[in-house]
Amino acid sequence: MSKKLKKNATMSDVKTIVKTNTAELTEGMQNEAQVLLTGHWEGKKFVKPTGTTKRSITMHISNNGLAGHTGPKTEYAPYLIRGTRYMVKRDFFLPPLRKQKQKFKSDLERLMQ
Repeated sequence: MSKKLKKNATMSDVKTIVKTNTAELTEGMQNEAQVLLTGHWEGKKFVKPTGTTKRSITMHISNNGLAGHTGPKTEYAPYLIRGTRYMVKRDFFLPPLRKQKQKFKSDLERLMQ
């Protein structure tokens, strides 16, 4: 796959695909977090969401533009994603990732043609 990429596409095209897909994944995770994280009950009092987890989802491009990283930076995000024995999971991470993974593959395959 990498040999064919080198023949048909320039590295700037690949970097553009990585950057746009990382940005779309970040946006998808933020949207999903807004939909799923709607607050919680503490005793008999409802606590509204503050949006900290949504704001902590940021993207970072590394490896000279060939790698993109995104995800929540709050320390309690894994508990929200996976849940605990007392709290149901609210996975705002994997559904957008699966969706974007397919789009990323199709973008790279389109570039190779």
